[in-house]
Amino acid sequence: MAYQRSCAHVTGTFPPRSAIHSHVLHDLLSLRNAVVRGSFSWNKKTQQYIRSPNDKPSKEMVPKRKLQAMLEADEPCFQDRVVQEVLLMILEPVFEARFSPKSHAFRPGRNAHTVIRTIRSNFAGYLWVLKGDISEIFDNVDRNCVMGCLEQAVRDRKILGLIQSPEWRKNRKKKKTILNDKEPKPDPYWLRAFFNFAPEEAAKVSSYGHCEILSPLLANVCLNELDQVIEDKIVEFFRPYSLDSIWKTLINDGCHNPSWPEFVLSCGNEKTRKMDWPREDAMDIRKQIIEFCERRFGIRLDNSKVEIEHITRGIQFLDHIISRRVIHPTLRYTATGGNVVSQKGVATLLSVTASLQQRIRQFRRLEFVKGDKDPEPLPCTPMLYSGQAHTNSQMNKLLETMVDWYKYADNRKKVVGFCAYVICSSLAKLYAARYRLKSRAKVNGIVSCDLSRPLRESSNKSAPEYSDLLRVGLVDPIEGVRFSHMSLIPSCDYSPFPRNWVPAHEQLLRDYIRHEGPKFFYEISEILWDFKTLGVRNYKLREERETRKDCAS
Repeated sequence: MAYQRSCAHVTGTFPPRSAIHSHVLHDLLSLRNAVVRGSFSWNKKTQQYIRSPNDKPSKEMVPKRKLQAMLEADEPCFQDRVVQEVLLMILEPVFEARFSPKSHAFRPGRNAHTVIRTIRSNFAGYLWVLKGDISEIFDNVDRNCVMGCLEQAVRDRKILGLIQSPEWRKNRKKKKTILNDKEPKPDPYWLRAFFNFAPEEAAKVSSYGHCEILSPLLANVCLNELDQVIEDKIVEFFRPYSLDSIWKTLINDGCHNPSWPEFVLSCGNEKTRKMDWPREDAMDIRKQIIEFCERRFGIRLDNSKVEIEHITRGIQFLDHIISRRVIHPTLRYTATGGNVVSQKGVATLLSVTASLQQRIRQFRRLEFVKGDKDPEPLPCTPMLYSGQAHTNSQMNKLLETMVDWYKYADNRKKVVGFCAYVICSSLAKLYAARYRLKSRAKVNGIVSCDLSRPLRESSNKSAPEYSDLLRVGLVDPIEGVRFSHMSLIPSCDYSPFPRNWVPAHEQLLRDYIRHEGPKFFYEISEILWDFKTLGVRNYKLREERETRKDCAS
């Protein structure tokens, strides 16, 4: 399985077990024996037990200059990635049950959307937000600190020895999700464009030497202690009133009733005082966090690394703006004597919106628009030599990805509508230049607003009709640009996040370990991998299909 995952990362395709050749299995056996006997060492490019499927076999002598360049390259060996995948398969199920349920970064079943949903459900009563940047944890952290955190749950000396190997500290390189200008770009244009829409937090991924795949897991192992300290602070400053109907029974987990996902009272006998404390208390907590990081991890953080922001000013996080606004609802209740009383109240409403200015800056970076306050669309020149059907399909994939990314934003329709307007206008200008129609208005008059009708050059009168070519199968059908009208954009998903939510695969792993025992780590790793690649719904559908097949047989 580790070899299959490594091949999927290198080649982009996941090879089935039946497609693995016998000589590859012998090489994997040699690699396993070397790891078990202790003769394996990291980044040993002169003695490779197994090679990448992209490497061509060569029996000729390697020139000295080429050999030196290969040894000095930062890219690790393919066999190192295979061993790291094995370590990840063993360690990830062990630590997943120990991590804090409020930790969402680089964990299966949790992503940016689970963070945003948690903020919407549980942050309505907070005033101050501590926003810290500790992405450079492995730059200055002591190796003994990392190993000490691992040894709390791992006793196997071979695994600890592999991670403690000194070669892992050489040639440290940051792993980036956002591509640089000189890096190779993905082939589909929509994916290449979406990489430029990645939030700032996507570039802040720590790397522990050559431990590329294990770096996020090791970071979570170290930062789990900080998560526990923060949770203790939440319970310490959790001060609801005795008559508070929202928070009174949920002091331990710091979450409120899911039936109140956003609306929190701020007046009367049921006033919420969840963390209603002055800025001095927030500064004191920041000081304690900085002291803990310096004492435990050896990281010296200044005040600029841990910022204090007020919720009413808006906090930008994952390209979403989290803010709180005051509203004045009418409260109706039945008083003594059966009289219905209507009373004006004061309440706060948590708002999670997408940043429109950030979208304009990213469109300007992609050269889709020019200007700031009133941006003017520009023609999409990278798709100049692509057909109309291919161009529209690429832009539709980009729009669908944006719709999925902003499905929990209050202003989802506004932001997606603006993106669709920019893309439609940019394509209309592109088609006007390609088919010599002179203006965007003339293109919209021929192909409508969604650009779904075919265009052809006016000079070529003898060209066959599009319908005839489509019937013969010589051209692809042209789909219109999606979300060109506001009514086509789905509304924001306001469904409440379940309290004490745990991903389905974690519950399955706990049940599996409780019934089978932890020695079946290979089956546990397969379950975790299936949930990573297929998702919960697809995994359950596949199980149902296999069950029906067994019953039929």
